[in-house]
Amino acid sequence: MSKLFLVPTPIGNLEDITLRAIKVLKEADLILAEDTRNSGKLLKHFEINTPMQSHHMHNEHKTVENVVRQIQNGKTVALISDAGTPAISDPGFLLTRACVEAGVEVDCLPGATAFVPALVNSGLPNDKFVFEGFLPVKKGRQTRLEFLALESRTMILYESPHKLLKTLAQIKEFMGEDRQVSVSREISKLHEETVRGTAAEVLAHYEAKPPKGEIVLIVAGKKD
Repeated sequence: MSKLFLVPTPIGNLEDITLRAIKVLKEADLILAEDTRNSGKLLKHFEINTPMQSHHMHNEHKTVENVVRQIQNGKTVALISDAGTPAISDPGFLLTRACVEAGVEVDCLPGATAFVPALVNSGLPNDKFVFEGFLPVKKGRQTRLEFLALESRTMILYESPHKLLKTLAQIKEFMGEDRQVSVSREISKLHEETVRGTAAEVLAHYEAKPPKGEIVLIVAGKKD
């Protein structure tokens, strides 16, 4: 039966892809990829020859209706992002919503996503947590940080290497220098590392050793 599959792809180590993901990608009629050049390497590695089409944040508003129509006409479509699970700080939400509204079946496969290993690795409470994704770049950033300073659950943030120092400094400013944080970098890749400590300690570490690669920042919630 035709449907939309959301297929997680490895965030680093290619061996993290599931057997089911490979099967779905091989059997689909069309693969929607965030970056066809990047995904092409993955598909080639696993000998997947399914036709591929670009689907990213700059064109998804224009392509969603057409994709839904193709599925309604009998095609099975698989959506992948550059790494991890689609729609988690990546394209995917708009298409999923459109399919749900149109009565098209959606099936999200379990698989790789960066924040789960970072959260578990952090040593911070993970029975309750909140996923914040990327903080606002400018407008609303301070307001959001002031709001999060009062959050009692463990917080998960995505951050780019060139903004990590600024974010750590702001956490130190708004949440206190003793607030516990954990930075996981390059998860499942060759230079993977996790640095844990207070906001002040982790900031000092990365001031001395500028960060590189993909980063997940875990922040302890406010204590009662």
